[in-house]
Amino acid sequence: MTGKIFLKGSVAGLAALMMSGAAMAADEVLTIGVADALTGGAAVYGLPQANAVQMAADEINQAGGIKVGDDTYSLDVVVYDDKANPTEATNAVRKLIDRDGVKYILGFCCSGATGAVASFIEYEDAVMLVGNAAERSITTREIGNLVRTRPPADYTGAAAGAFVAQQGHKRVAVLGALEISFYASYVEAFEREFTKGGGEVIAHEVFASKDRDMSPQLTKIREMEPDALLVVGYVEPAAFAYRQSVELGMDIPRYGFTSGSEEQFLRVASSEQMEGVWDLRPTELTLQSTGETGLAYHKNYSERFGIAPSPSSPYAYDQAWALKHAIEAAGTADDTEAVAAALRDLEIPSEAVMQYLPVNGKMFDENGQAYTANGAFQWQDGHWVYVQELPSDPEAYSAFLSTLD
Repeated sequence: MTGKIFLKGSVAGLAALMMSGAAMAADEVLTIGVADALTGGAAVYGLPQANAVQMAADEINQAGGIKVGDDTYSLDVVVYDDKANPTEATNAVRKLIDRDGVKYILGFCCSGATGAVASFIEYEDAVMLVGNAAERSITTREIGNLVRTRPPADYTGAAAGAFVAQQGHKRVAVLGALEISFYASYVEAFEREFTKGGGEVIAHEVFASKDRDMSPQLTKIREMEPDALLVVGYVEPAAFAYRQSVELGMDIPRYGFTSGSEEQFLRVASSEQMEGVWDLRPTELTLQSTGETGLAYHKNYSERFGIAPSPSSPYAYDQAWALKHAIEAAGTADDTEAVAAALRDLEIPSEAVMQYLPVNGKMFDENGQAYTANGAFQWQDGHWVYVQELPSDPEAYSAFLSTLD
């Protein structure tokens, strides 16, 4: 997509902005950019993130904007579709910086596209705030003007492997998008901890992000008689895998790493076919595991966009609020280096929806990485139910991350 996109609800948001007495006090406009997957298979992650940024921007405006000295800024949001494609993402960010004059770029749901932008963003007069993209290397490059709200995939995979071992399984088969590096890193960490617990991963079967028929891989796995199945990938192919495992008569526990919402899974599989499936992921937005800010976010998002928010969408919502507080702390909207430093020194904002675990009292560690707890969620009677927190040690992982190049 090559043009500027105005998201659903932005007109209503503008009207609210014009009617708000607090917003009328804003005397400057700060344009922020979003680069994310609005079309294609990854849109299940990217479009909710773009919506979340727009909603947060409107809320910030209605609450009086961003105050910097004697100036007050209202936010204007420009959104481009990167289609989760590295070339499209590079083009989108170049347009935001070179044509639109944007200094603050949010969104970034997918690792390939995000990695492409991260490769050059440190040379730009801009700050990059990464959301759902989970590839570990994004925050090992010592990029001072980049922060990320989602923890890396292997941080969660290790906790998942220990959890599955504790369930008593000894032989697990893996099926997933293993050619995508962050899914591979999740499985690598999963397998390391699962093996420590006495288990063995007996198969690594692969599907592509656009595949719909996983019957051949599942048939092969069924013949190996595993104790359990682990599925890692985008929501749609994972849902097909869960559906087809039932159709093939595989009566074994099923675990996964997808971060999809109920509505997204039910487009492919029935609730009966999903019953009992586990999703082992960061403790993202699920009503049973969130606080008052999460409940308010869920309500406001649902009313505005006519659909429940995806579990990972608050990563982007929280970006906008973190940016507001960092700009105010830095005392400037023009000096991106000062704002980037303020982000690294930021405490967790009270408006944040995700339940972050601070490192040294800060939202982001020295690598620009934020952390949440990890959680075990299970599909029960048509809903994801938060069952328990998985062991998470952000301090130790942060120290490990600092040792990587």
